[in-house]
Amino acid sequence: MSETGHSVQGGFPPKDAKGGGRGPDRQLADDRGGHRARTPETALDSAPGTASALVEPAMGKEWLRRYSNSVLGVFGAPQRVLVRGAGCLVWDADGKQYLDLLGGIAVNALGHAHPFVTSVISSQLATLGHVSNFFTSPTQVALAERLLQLAGAPDGSKVFFANSGTEAVEAAFKLARRNSTPKRSRILALEGGFHGRTMGALALTSKQAYRESFEPLPGGVEHLPFDDVEALEAAVDESVAAVVLEPIQGEAGVRPLRASYLQRARELTTQARALLILDEVQTGVGRTGRWFAHQGSGITPDAMTLAKGLGGGFPVGALITFGPDVSGLLTAGQHGTTFGGNPVATAAALATLHALEAGAVLQNANDVGAFLREHLAAVGGVVDVRGDGLLIGFDLDGEYAAAAVQEALTQGFIINAPTPLTLRLAPPLILTRSEAQGFLDALPAILTTAKERPA
Repeated sequence: MSETGHSVQGGFPPKDAKGGGRGPDRQLADDRGGHRARTPETALDSAPGTASALVEPAMGKEWLRRYSNSVLGVFGAPQRVLVRGAGCLVWDADGKQYLDLLGGIAVNALGHAHPFVTSVISSQLATLGHVSNFFTSPTQVALAERLLQLAGAPDGSKVFFANSGTEAVEAAFKLARRNSTPKRSRILALEGGFHGRTMGALALTSKQAYRESFEPLPGGVEHLPFDDVEALEAAVDESVAAVVLEPIQGEAGVRPLRASYLQRARELTTQARALLILDEVQTGVGRTGRWFAHQGSGITPDAMTLAKGLGGGFPVGALITFGPDVSGLLTAGQHGTTFGGNPVATAAALATLHALEAGAVLQNANDVGAFLREHLAAVGGVVDVRGDGLLIGFDLDGEYAAAAVQEALTQGFIINAPTPLTLRLAPPLILTRSEAQGFLDALPAILTTAKERPA
């Protein structure tokens, strides 16, 4: 149970026949969305404190038309206009319900509108919202201490707070540069890796389609073959400042590195006095059934990046540096952020960590993830299943993953296709076995229809 008396897995308000916890008139207005600005006076008079006070209803097609006229098109056309969520369910602007098996791409660890997390965020915002980096707050200090404890970090370890995964990786990139000398400047990453869209993170990312429009990128980065110990051994020497790895490559199709690879990387970087930096933006905070994915290999990195699930849906990122030597590489004035570590974001993360632990949610991720992987392997058209906890990728017997995503959406399921052959699941960690079974029951027909759809 949480401190508010809500069960972590079952603490969502009861839903009426349309799936909401409010009256039908309000529910219809909420499900049909809206974003046409009203005057401040009207908003305050009609329903102070709610987003519905600031917008007017609109159907999905109208929202999408207005989106195309107002939002920069870097994401392409949205698949749907989502207006509300509760637990593992979301609703679109036309009132249709979906089982969210993507969790905002591994972000909504506790699902949508978790009562304890939302109450903590609201309380903190009503108390103290932002203070800048000239000051600190109790929630910032407490979160840093809690993360160091969960990571098993030694004395002298520290935390830098950012607002996103790519910002945490940028801090890690600077850390690697600070470990450089004229004779030690190479940074190694892996083919298939994805570390973010900002310039330093993009230099670590291998996919040329993401890189080519923005070159020249920061130099000194080399990409090695994935999970190839011999290539790693040949590359790591005293000219290497850092090796940056994802324990599981999510954007490449949920490809896990073997524990033996991570262990060898730790040995080699220690010998070469290079940093071992683990990007756990997608895999961290319980996603794999452990607090951090690398803990399954028994190693301790020099630094680790976090984001996504850390805030339970609220933007927050972190770089953890292990030990006093690594933590001393970045000193006052060498890095910073205006919003990073603000009281609301750190309160959200503290609440998320508390709810994950209090509700035995990591064990649920292990149990339901194992259930899904076992049964996915028996579905016709599925040829390989990978992953850990509730980060799962499964390959199809043809390049129709994108069509499968669209058919799943039609059938009320949100999934993702990181490659033409692969479907990815990264649902809230509170996903129940019953909800997982509902997807498994629907999947054969989804794949059959998608496979028959013209390219």
